[in-house]
Amino acid sequence: MSEAERESMEFDVVIVGAGPAGLAASIRLKQLDPELSVVVLEKGGEVGAHILSGAVVDPVGIDRLLPDWRQEDDHPFRTPVTEDRFLVLGPAGSLRLPNFMMPPLMNNHGNFAVSLGNVCRWLAGHAEALGVEIYPGFAAAEVLYNDEGAVIGVATGDMGVERDGSHGPNYQPGMALLGKYVLIGEGVRGSLAKQLIARFGLDEGREPQKFGIGLKELWEVKPENHKPGLVQHSFGWPLDMKTGGGSFLYHLENNQVAVGFVVHLNYKNPFLSPFQEFQRFKTHPAIRGVFDGAKRISYGARAITEGGFQSVPKLVFPGGALIGCSAGLVNVPRIKGSHNAVLSGMMAAEHVVEAFAAGRSNDTLEAYENAWRASDIGKDLKKVRNVKPLWSRFGTLLGVGIGGFDMWMNTLFGFSPFGTMKHGKTDAASLAPAAGYKPIDYPKPDGVLTFDRLSSVFLSNTNHEEDQPVHLHVRDMDLQKASEYAVYAGPSSRYCPAGVYEWVDADGNALTDGSDAADARFVINAQNCVHCKTCDIKDPNQNINWVPPQGGEGPVYTGM
Repeated sequence: MSEAERESMEFDVVIVGAGPAGLAASIRLKQLDPELSVVVLEKGGEVGAHILSGAVVDPVGIDRLLPDWRQEDDHPFRTPVTEDRFLVLGPAGSLRLPNFMMPPLMNNHGNFAVSLGNVCRWLAGHAEALGVEIYPGFAAAEVLYNDEGAVIGVATGDMGVERDGSHGPNYQPGMALLGKYVLIGEGVRGSLAKQLIARFGLDEGREPQKFGIGLKELWEVKPENHKPGLVQHSFGWPLDMKTGGGSFLYHLENNQVAVGFVVHLNYKNPFLSPFQEFQRFKTHPAIRGVFDGAKRISYGARAITEGGFQSVPKLVFPGGALIGCSAGLVNVPRIKGSHNAVLSGMMAAEHVVEAFAAGRSNDTLEAYENAWRASDIGKDLKKVRNVKPLWSRFGTLLGVGIGGFDMWMNTLFGFSPFGTMKHGKTDAASLAPAAGYKPIDYPKPDGVLTFDRLSSVFLSNTNHEEDQPVHLHVRDMDLQKASEYAVYAGPSSRYCPAGVYEWVDADGNALTDGSDAADARFVINAQNCVHCKTCDIKDPNQNINWVPPQGGEGPVYTGM
């Protein structure tokens, strides 16, 4: 549908994504100029519904955005971190690393264990009180340009489209939201950010972006197993020493414990299942006792940006900017990005207001691009820029040790003996053919501590209207069969944490080893999708493209 046929609304600033970055940007805009018209689009049915993070939050961004927040009665930061633990896990035991060995930036003193979804709900209240318009349930599906090629807005997706592409009885066309500047805060691997990076060459001269998949469960544990404020990180088992990743246990309020597992998506073995590795992790003797007599209450998964300093694309384009995880501002060893998301949203907002004061609109905010590396965001990411490539190059034990040394050198002396290392291959190109590996025999779930994917997806409250176009686009189905299945043995059936993808034979029986390729059929259970974007990242041929489904659909996370 053309822009002329759509209804349209005009604003000073259009923000895509009601995450920490988008909401911080909206608040800062209204703080600086209350007369600005600001709209925030959120594809989730409510603010926070699609937000998933650990999370231990460094409050540096919130402190700057809302200096008096500690005086509020309804803020979500109820659990300050009281203790840090770092463990190396082996198959049957664990070794605790002394805290004094860890670089100061790894210390969580002054941080908070919290639900990031609740943080976003709270920030949305502040934004709306300032006059920001927030539209949940509206997925931004298209970038709009003027005749000169500058971004002038976004269009929401059409609603009520049938599976065959026809208009159903409840069809409603999308709406154009036009702005003098558009800020993109969709989160990791956002569909619009991906288009803008490609169109404007924003990743030229940068290292490839790297990713991990983070899986998380929320449990209610026995009071005697609950230690409010305890933050525990580990690496090692069940992953081998060549596969990057780690885990976290965060003790929140109300006897709740968030347990999570991260697998770096540059892994080689196509038979590896991040979900199954997560389930195995919980059975470790150093971990499982926390969950004795406990109840699992929520589950979710999300990709994480891991490229860091050298992979951040150019943040500005004609008419707008990237903010937050759309820009890839996660500090990998700290497993933290929300503080930088808030700071980037604020910084972009400040440069937008400067542009308005100079009578500008729909141009390139070069000052924002020029400022971030010298800011606290850049300083935060620069100190840890070599941790990920060292881990990838030398494996877990040696790589983590050298990475720790590198962080100490950056902290104490402000330089790295390694300079700035390169990442090399993309995560898609890192996958190896199945011929060099054997299938992994994962134990069956017991339904008490370990679970299958479908029962887990149920706890994510995920829902999609089944009679709509599939939002997971396979560009070339012949290539999918000839390569993703016949060469790589169908890793999509394992890397997806929601059971979206299956390879089956003519009788509907599951195929898992690349055999019977001629009769293999690719099944996409799109209604299970939790919007983690792993398929968009890890498919070895980059043959799967994730696009937003109808607005409001997907997971509905509570307390995550």
